[in-house]
Amino acid sequence: MSIEKKHFFLKLNPPRASFTIDMSADERNIMLKHVAYWSTYVNDGTVIVLGPVMDPKGGYGIAVVAVESESQLEQLIANDPANGLNSYEVYPMRAVTKQS
Repeated sequence: MSIEKKHFFLKLNPPRASFTIDMSADERNIMLKHVAYWSTYVNDGTVIVLGPVMDPKGGYGIAVVAVESESQLEQLIANDPANGLNSYEVYPMRAVTKQS
């Protein structure tokens, strides 16, 4: 019996609109750790898509994730090295995927 995955759209809001072009060395280091952290979940299929959006009004990050529970998602976000520097918006979604 397989557990049906729950899908969520995540929007990672940076601390300021100009963040993608003027982040400090410390902020860049945090963001490199952020990318490495989430890359693990891209590789294992938890994250379906991940990356920055080059919005002219200010860039931000997005991800679509497939998890077994909301508590798993909460743990993933809590352990993100960029959590605190950035803030998350989380939206449940109904995803049509290859596995659907």
